[in-house]
Amino acid sequence: MVQLIMAAFTIGLLGSFHCIGMCGPLALSLPINGNSFFSKFSGSILYNSGRIVTYCLFGLLFGIIGKTVALFGFQQWLSILLGVLIIIFVILPKRTTSFGNNNFVLNYFGNVRSSLGRLFSKKNYSSLFFIGLLNGLLPCGLVYMAAAGAVATGDITNSILFMAFFGLGTLPMMWSVAFFGNYVSVGIRQAIRKAYPYMLTLMACLLILRGMGLGIPYVSPKVDLQKKTIHSCCVKPS
Repeated sequence: MVQLIMAAFTIGLLGSFHCIGMCGPLALSLPINGNSFFSKFSGSILYNSGRIVTYCLFGLLFGIIGKTVALFGFQQWLSILLGVLIIIFVILPKRTTSFGNNNFVLNYFGNVRSSLGRLFSKKNYSSLFFIGLLNGLLPCGLVYMAAAGAVATGDITNSILFMAFFGLGTLPMMWSVAFFGNYVSVGIRQAIRKAYPYMLTLMACLLILRGMGLGIPYVSPKVDLQKKTIHSCCVKPS
């Protein structure tokens, strides 16, 4: 469990540098009412709390999917498949994101952005929380990577915890952007963006190793499939 939490938190913490370029403009333009320390602090916390709540809801959904797959004994294959898909995404990003031209997808994200626009016209604390909720629904490769890890846990509780600690990992950087402003240089952001594909590839390799069950502690634990069939083997026909 500790390894699971640390992996999720690390993905969020390191990946949050990528978030500066993607979600930074939105965080910088939050409709925080007033310039006092309290209003900026509480507004930033509410906005990021909304994002983390959305990630936890994703964790619930991904956990149900992972649990269902695990019950049918396909969890290892799912882990390998997710790893392969991430690698394909890294190698062929334009091909794998071409689904975004679909009318349904365009309408969905268009509705999310319209809702965000309406919330930005209001200057109250509840709107900041809901902006965070909707921000979690916007397309993000980092969230997709975390989702793959959450599904691979094969457990609903672990999946929710994975996404929650992923969100907490992004909190320090994203809160700082909303509170202090755009203090990270363009050069640093570009360097992080260049490192982003390597982060995705590392995550993909870990998922593939996990699914292969090589007997490596914490990285690729061996699954004893005989335990799943021992009951049926021991039952004698009447």
